[in-house]
Amino acid sequence: MARGLVGTIGSAVTLAVTVFVCARGVSAAGIPPIGPLLDPVQGAAASVRYADLPVTESEAVPGMTTATRVLFDTRGVPHVYASNTRDAYRALGYAVARDRFFQMELTYRAASGTLTELAGARALPLDKETRTLGLAWAAERKWAALDSASEGRRAMDAFADGVNAYRETMTTASTPVEYKLLGTTPMAKWEARYSVYLLMRMALTLAYDPEDLRRTRAAALVGRDAANALFPRNNPIQEPIQPVPGRTAPRELWTVLPVPGAPDTSLLVPAKAASLLEHTALAMPGAEQTGDALGSNNWAIAPQRTASGGALLSGDPHLDLSLPSIWYEAHLVVKDSLDVYGVTFPGSPTIVIGFNQNVAWTFTNTGGDVADYFLEQVDDAKAPTKYLLDGQWQKLDLRVETYRNAAGTTIATDTVFYTHRGPVARENGRFLSFRWTAHDASNELDGFVAATRAASVQQWQAAMLPYKSPTQNMLVADRSGTIALRSYGEYPMRPNGEEGAYVRDGRTRASDWIGMAPLDDMPQVTNPAQGYIVSANQQPFDPAVVPRYIGGNWPDPWRALRINEILRADDKVTPERVRQMHMDPLNVRARMIAPYFVRAAERSNNPALGAAAKLLRDWDYRYTLDAQAPVLFEAAMKRAVRNAWDELSPGEGKPAVATPATVVFLELLRDSTSRWWDDRRTNGAVETRDGLLADALEAAYDSLTLTRGPAGPPWAWGRAGGINVHHLVNLPGFSRDHLPVTSGYGTIAPASGATGSHGASWRMIVELTRDRRTAWAIYPGGQSGNPASARYDDRLEKWRTGQLDSLVVPESDAAFPKARILSTLDLRP
Repeated sequence: MARGLVGTIGSAVTLAVTVFVCARGVSAAGIPPIGPLLDPVQGAAASVRYADLPVTESEAVPGMTTATRVLFDTRGVPHVYASNTRDAYRALGYAVARDRFFQMELTYRAASGTLTELAGARALPLDKETRTLGLAWAAERKWAALDSASEGRRAMDAFADGVNAYRETMTTASTPVEYKLLGTTPMAKWEARYSVYLLMRMALTLAYDPEDLRRTRAAALVGRDAANALFPRNNPIQEPIQPVPGRTAPRELWTVLPVPGAPDTSLLVPAKAASLLEHTALAMPGAEQTGDALGSNNWAIAPQRTASGGALLSGDPHLDLSLPSIWYEAHLVVKDSLDVYGVTFPGSPTIVIGFNQNVAWTFTNTGGDVADYFLEQVDDAKAPTKYLLDGQWQKLDLRVETYRNAAGTTIATDTVFYTHRGPVARENGRFLSFRWTAHDASNELDGFVAATRAASVQQWQAAMLPYKSPTQNMLVADRSGTIALRSYGEYPMRPNGEEGAYVRDGRTRASDWIGMAPLDDMPQVTNPAQGYIVSANQQPFDPAVVPRYIGGNWPDPWRALRINEILRADDKVTPERVRQMHMDPLNVRARMIAPYFVRAAERSNNPALGAAAKLLRDWDYRYTLDAQAPVLFEAAMKRAVRNAWDELSPGEGKPAVATPATVVFLELLRDSTSRWWDDRRTNGAVETRDGLLADALEAAYDSLTLTRGPAGPPWAWGRAGGINVHHLVNLPGFSRDHLPVTSGYGTIAPASGATGSHGASWRMIVELTRDRRTAWAIYPGGQSGNPASARYDDRLEKWRTGQLDSLVVPESDAAFPKARILSTLDLRP
C-alpha cells in the first residue's frame, strides 16, 4: 500500500492499541472497547485457533456446478481441480478469501476512497485524494462498459461467488484480527465489480508518476533548457530493451549539462498548481527517495544459450513489500482446458504472472508517458460551473462525493469537478485537470484469462490484445524455445509529435491527445540474435535507432547493465545461475561513481580523508552483508547529490522540487567545471566538483564515526542497510523490519536502505524444454494473512537469503504426492 495509507491507518491502529493497554475503549473517539478485543474465545486471541488449515473441510458454494477439490500443499498453495473454469474461479475466490479477506477489503477501499468506512475519519484525507484522482469514477466506467458475457466479467462473477461463500462461514472468532483492532466488522458482501477497483489500484501504483509536474516545477526555478537536460528524454547510457543487432556493449551519449538558467516565469502559475497532484500520498511511493528500488527485472534466455537446451524465463517484479504479500500463489486445473500456476492479486480471479504447460510469462513496468496535466480557466474560482475551451465556456461535470464511517453515518461531503479530459484538482483558486489512460474503459481481465490457456508465444501475445493499462513490458517464452517481449498498453499521441513534458494549456483543444499509438510501434522483440532479452525498466528504444517518443526521464540503467553483462559472458545458463543473479551484489552504479570520490579525496591533500578514500579504493563494489564501504558510499552520495542540485530547492531549508536520476549526476561528474557544482547557499565561495565530493565524503565519514563508532563491523551493510516488510496497516508486531539483504541502490535486487519497503515481490524461474516444465519461486511472506499462522511469514527467511522453492504442479488430484498435501478442501454445489 502507499506510504500515506500505511502511515495514516497505522497511526490509527497504534493509537487504538495504546488505549487498549492503558485504559478502556472510548466509543465516541472511534476506539473499540478493550473487553471484546481481549475475549479469549471471540477476541484477538482467537486468531491462534484459526492459524492452521484444517486437515479436511467441506463447504457448499452457491453457483458451483460440480464438486471441486482444492489441495493445499505444504507451502500453503491451493491447487484447484475443477470440472470447468468458472468453478475453478469460485474455488480460488473461496481460498483467497479464507487467507486474505482483510487485505482484499483494504485494497478495494483504498481504490474506491471508502477507507473511512473501515478506519473512520482518520482516513478521510486519503479517501479525498483517491476520489480527486478519479479512481472510483474510472472503475465505475470500466465496470459499466464490460460485456456481461465476456470471459473477464464471468471470471469476476464466479470469483465473487467463492468469496461470498467463505464470507458466509465467517464467525466473530474467525474474523481477521485487524477488524477487531479497528473495532469494525468485515464487509457483508464482496461484489464482482470490486476486482476492477483492484486493477485501478495497481494502475495507480504502476502508472501514476507525475513527471510532468516535477519537470514543470524544476523549469520554473532553473529554466526549460536546464530542466530538459536534468530530466532528459533519453538516457545517457543506452542498453535498450529492444536490442540493437550486432551491438555487444552499451552505448554512451554524454552531453554537457546547460548551466542553471533564469526561472521560466511562464511556468510559475502551472508550477504552483502542479504541487496539487504531485504530492499526493497515494502516488507511486517514494519515487524520488527510493530511486532504483522502484523497478522490476525480467529476462528470458533462448535454448542456444542455456545448459538444458530449453528456454529459461526469470520474473522479478519489484513492488511495495507487505505482510501479507501483494501476491497470492495458486494453481488452477481444468482437465483438457486449463493448467496454470503462478500468482495473482488478492481480489483478482485469475493468474497474473506464471506459467501453464507450454508458456511462461512475467512483466516489468514500461514507465511510458501516459498522463498529462492541464491548467484550466474556470468562470468562478470559488463556485465554478464552467471551464474555458477554445473561447467558449463548457459545463463542468460535478460529482458529489459522500464519505461515511463504519456505521454508515455521513462524516463529510466533497465535490469533484470533471472536464472532458478527466478529474480536476483545485486549491487556492487554481484548477489542474488530469488526462490518464487508466481512466479509459478497458477489460484487462479478458486478456489475463485468455492468456492462461495459450499454447505458444504467438497465442499468448494475441490473447493480451485487450490490455490497455498500465503499460507493461510483457515477456513470454514457450516450449518450442521462442522468447519474446512486447510492450502492451495504450500510449497517447500528442499534436505535432509533442512530448508530454510540462503542464499543458487547458484553454485549447490543441493541447489534447489526438489518439493512441499503434501497438506495432511499441517496443517488441522476438528471438533476438543475441539469444536473450532483458527488461529492467530501462529506456526501451535506443533513440539512434528508434527515435519515437513514448516517455522520458527513464529510470537509471544500472540493473539492465549488470544483467546484460552477466548474460553476455555465459552461453550455458542454468536455473541455478539465474537464481544467483537475483541476489547478485555487484553495483554498477557504485563501480562508475565511487572512483570520483576517491580521486577527489586524493587531490584534496586532506589527511583526514585517507581512511575514507582507502575504504572506497579497496572496495569491490559489492553490497555483501559484511561490506563496510557501501555504508560510507551511500552516505557520501546522499550529501553530494543534495549539494549538487541545490538550485532545485525553492528556498533555504526546503527540499528540492525534483531530483535528477543518478545517471544524470554521473553525467555531471564528467564535467569538473560545471556551474552546478557551486553551492549558491555559500556566500563568497565557489565550490568545485572535487571540493564538493571531498567535503561530502569527509562529512559522511565523520557522521558515521560519531553514530556507529570507528570503521569496523558496526559499519557492515547488513547492519546499516536492510529492508522492511511492513504489515498492511503498519502494526509493528505484525511487521518484519530491518531485514539484512545483499541489496542496495542499483543492484539487481534493489533496496532503498534501512527505511525502505520496496524490493523483489516475487522471484520466479521457469525452464521450458520439449518434454517438461520446471519452476522455482518465492515471495517475501506467506500465504496466510493471519499473523498467528506459521504460513504468515514462513517464506521470508528464504527470500531474504535468495533461496527459491521448487514448485509442485501435479496435473490431477490423483497425481498429487500425498507427502506434499497439507489440507484438503472439498467444495460442492
